[in-house]
Amino acid sequence: MKIAFLGAGAMGRAVQELARVQGHSNGVVIRASEAGLDAGALAQRLEGHDAAIDFSVGAAVPTHVAAAMRARVPIVVGTTGWQNTEPIVRSQVEQGGGALLYGANFSVGVNLFYRLVDRAGKLFGAAGYDAFIEEAHHQRKKDAPSGTALELRRLLAQHVGREVPIASTRAGHIPGIHRVGFDGPADGIVLTHESRSRDGFAAGALLGAQWLVGRKGVYAFADVLDDMLKTRRP
Repeated sequence: MKIAFLGAGAMGRAVQELARVQGHSNGVVIRASEAGLDAGALAQRLEGHDAAIDFSVGAAVPTHVAAAMRARVPIVVGTTGWQNTEPIVRSQVEQGGGALLYGANFSVGVNLFYRLVDRAGKLFGAAGYDAFIEEAHHQRKKDAPSGTALELRRLLAQHVGREVPIASTRAGHIPGIHRVGFDGPADGIVLTHESRSRDGFAAGALLGAQWLVGRKGVYAFADVLDDMLKTRRP
């Protein structure tokens, strides 16, 4: 596939490198210096690509999606912090007849972790345990709590009956650690997901881009995971 990249930070560079390794054709790269481009100008840059992958900033997502719809290029959004504009983005995709895939985290392991935490929350919530979340990332990560932690909190809130507290740490070079704890009067249980590198996120984004080609509508990465698990089920 010929892929356009929106954002050239650490995550964007990781996806570009893995795309080359996998044999994809790396197309245009939209950097922070071009953040002022409007949707029309950006659409011209995106034309001719098979897919676009966005790891930029949340505020840029509506413009990037509008441009992708004009260029008729399916777009994978791995950026967080744009959910307050989700109704606008969904309308853009619907009106443009295009396709968008989004996720707070594109790691297959993290998405399986979501399902494990959802099930654990139901069990421990019913048994009266309290829940908490701890997350840690490198000092360059701007958003806190992480999008992954917010999704974990959303899943747990359905089972524990209150908003689950999140403790965030930004230090050093930590790729990403998420802990979900269940605490009772006699014992405690902690579930942990630890990222060793950005490669897992990059692989998931590329998998999502390939899955999205030929589809129309708005999808979550959970939809990709569902298809993957079905095809691999014995």
